[in-house]
Amino acid sequence: MAEATVHAGFPSPAQDYMSGGIDLNKELVRHPDATFYVRVTGDSMLQAGISDGDVLVVDRSLEAGDGAVVICFLDGEFLVRRFSFSGGAGKVKTVMLEAANPAYKPIRITQGTDFSVWGVVTYIIKPVG
Repeated sequence: MAEATVHAGFPSPAQDYMSGGIDLNKELVRHPDATFYVRVTGDSMLQAGISDGDVLVVDRSLEAGDGAVVICFLDGEFLVRRFSFSGGAGKVKTVMLEAANPAYKPIRITQGTDFSVWGVVTYIIKPVG
């Protein structure tokens, strides 16, 4: 639990009057019963700021909208990808899972694909350095 804020400039004169701490669960978790954490392995989301070893905060209660970063289950394995769909009212939607690294091709979800969204990534916890 953190005990204070920190400024990246000159010290704050209010520092002597600070009390309490920062509870990361209160700061990062909106729906405690539907939230879990997962550690990233791999480099498919580098350009989205998600690196190998980062911890993701994932909320299962949120609906995955177009452009959301999601944890999904695809053909027997879990992936983190950007969720994308196209199509309008009355049209069949095309669902794609897009990496944030040009080394990985987009994955098109078809009717025969074993696929589900497990949750929406709400925060990235990462080391500095």
